[in-house]
Amino acid sequence: MSHLMSLFEHHSYLILFSVVLLELLAIPISAEIIMSFSGYFVYMGKMNYFLALLTVFVAGGIGISTTYWIGRAGGYKLIEKYGKYIHFGPERYKKTADWFERSGSKMLIFAYFIAGVRHFTGYISGISRMPFKKFVIFAYTGSALWGICFITLGKMLGPHWKDFHKLADKYMIYFIIAIAVLIVGFFAYRLYKKQIKAFFIRFTNWLMNRLKTIRATEVFLISLTIILVGMVILMLGLAQDYLYNEFTQFNTVTEYLIRSVFYMDWMKGFLIFQTPYAYVFIVAITIIYLWRKKKFTVVELLLFLVPLIGAEPFQDLISKFFSFIRSIGSFGFVGKPHLTNFPDLNATTIITIYGTCLFLLARHSKRKDTPFFALLFMLILLIVLAIVNIATTNVLPSDIAGGYVYGGVWIILNFLLFELLRLVLEK
Repeated sequence: MSHLMSLFEHHSYLILFSVVLLELLAIPISAEIIMSFSGYFVYMGKMNYFLALLTVFVAGGIGISTTYWIGRAGGYKLIEKYGKYIHFGPERYKKTADWFERSGSKMLIFAYFIAGVRHFTGYISGISRMPFKKFVIFAYTGSALWGICFITLGKMLGPHWKDFHKLADKYMIYFIIAIAVLIVGFFAYRLYKKQIKAFFIRFTNWLMNRLKTIRATEVFLISLTIILVGMVILMLGLAQDYLYNEFTQFNTVTEYLIRSVFYMDWMKGFLIFQTPYAYVFIVAITIIYLWRKKKFTVVELLLFLVPLIGAEPFQDLISKFFSFIRSIGSFGFVGKPHLTNFPDLNATTIITIYGTCLFLLARHSKRKDTPFFALLFMLILLIVLAIVNIATTNVLPSDIAGGYVYGGVWIILNFLLFELLRLVLEK
């Protein structure tokens, strides 16, 4: 390892240039790791930030331009000869080329960030006969953004850049699957636009006819059930990661990024939202609103009180469960350092109080856009408070994430149960 460090230190720009160039020529190597490592060298003062960016820009430009001219010179002959074997004959190619002429150039900017796609965008652009002047604008812009992203990330992460890549590798398969689904869906829509539109028209008509026979309350209950199932799956995933002590890299990288990049002093003002005064205020506003709307029924009262009163006992029950698991020595983490603050009580309290109040306010509002704005406010508040608490206290990011998820499961479970109770009482 020391030999590699020494080699990179003496030939850093040459190695960076060569790796970026070779990857864009479709050689299966990872330029992102080398760019992040270069950012780490920038952090240590062993490389110049702007020279590193310039190196990536030039190498990326040369690499993707080379593949463009290769594709333009002989790519179509390969399609004519072998395209039928992969269901990509001249007719299908023409449709793809027409689409690439209209929209594909903009995709060049983002293609660099997708492994397995950036290797072939130059070839496809050349085969589709995209004008070189148009190609250069988008391809070189993407190359610049690619370099800025990973070198800056390596510079910001400093000594933690390696932990970041280990963490990214762990979840990369999910990211690749999601990107692949999006890409396949996008190309399928472009190639089969009429058929897809016709299908969705038929499906929408069927769904609307079906919904006419279902009450809005029942649709609402189905939606709550789906959300609850998703939250429970996420809760079980977090529990597994906690029990197997797999949050270390996540906590290290998240704390470093928040303290060095995202946190700013003015964010401390948001701490007012987690004070007792703020809790009393939002609760009072909710009670007054429901009273004025004449909606403060027994169900509303229970829906209001049970989540708020039961949040702390629920969190305590979860904590005791994890303590019990630790005590019996399961999951192979005996002797490993495990904190007992998972899930975080403060995070559970925040999502329970604001989630319950905003749910009741949005549910009885006549404005159709109220649920959207309530959800948006909730997300922003949770994110900012998480950033501030991580930056200013010793609470771990995984503990806050656990508090939000477990608190979310608690309140959604209550919403579903009391909505079912409301439906029974109405009948």
